[in-house]
Amino acid sequence: MAMRPLVEIPAADGTAEAVVARPDADGTYAGVLLWMDAIGLRPRIEEMADRIASWGYIVLAPNTFYRLGSAAEMSPPAGTDLTDPEQRATYGQLSLPRVAELTKERTEADVAPFVAALRALPGVAEGPIGTTGYCMGAKHATRAACVDPSIAACGGFHGAHVASDGPDSPHLSLGSARAAFVYGHADRDGTMPPEMVERLDAALAEHGLQAQTAIYPDAPHGYTMSDTSSYQEAGAERHFAELEELFARTLHAGGEHA
Repeated sequence: MAMRPLVEIPAADGTAEAVVARPDADGTYAGVLLWMDAIGLRPRIEEMADRIASWGYIVLAPNTFYRLGSAAEMSPPAGTDLTDPEQRATYGQLSLPRVAELTKERTEADVAPFVAALRALPGVAEGPIGTTGYCMGAKHATRAACVDPSIAACGGFHGAHVASDGPDSPHLSLGSARAAFVYGHADRDGTMPPEMVERLDAALAEHGLQAQTAIYPDAPHGYTMSDTSSYQEAGAERHFAELEELFARTLHAGGEHA
């Protein structure tokens, strides 16, 4: 499946390619910044951006690996079948060094230019915006909500290390967030074990943030990604329902249509 042409947007350390998704009707809509998973900016991310756009939002999904290469270079090569568990595991290991390059400092530096690019898209309304992220992107979405107080809604799904015991853990910055949060954690997820979930919930409560968290039953890490062996339809559809409700409650879905 071929993707639509990508746009180029300014980023902290160069230019990043990005997916843009829009509702079918012309009009003014709230913006949503989507942070991809470690597999890269590919057709599945475009599908997810389109699904969110269909609710009445304009969505921007950047290639957050832009410092390392283009979206095509940072996505699985032709012939890779990530629905095969062995190939999925192998590619996951290959992506780990890339993930390590996205430090707290680099991710936070990208927030302002990514938000500015989203707000500059034709039809994006003034006012609050939303963000959502997957796998490593849940950590990045959380960081974004802590950096930019205009982010009124933040979703994080099958997130990795969102509340680690490291000094740069995203949950440690939640005191500066103003967003409402929804997290859908994968069951038996080594990258977000129960102690991290508890740590994240405690930080959200400590700062008086509106938050809904759940551990999705029997859902593997990566459950939203239908192009991989980790996909779980029940978890993916639950995530869409909970994210749609969050955005509708905080971003006034629907905008002004032509």
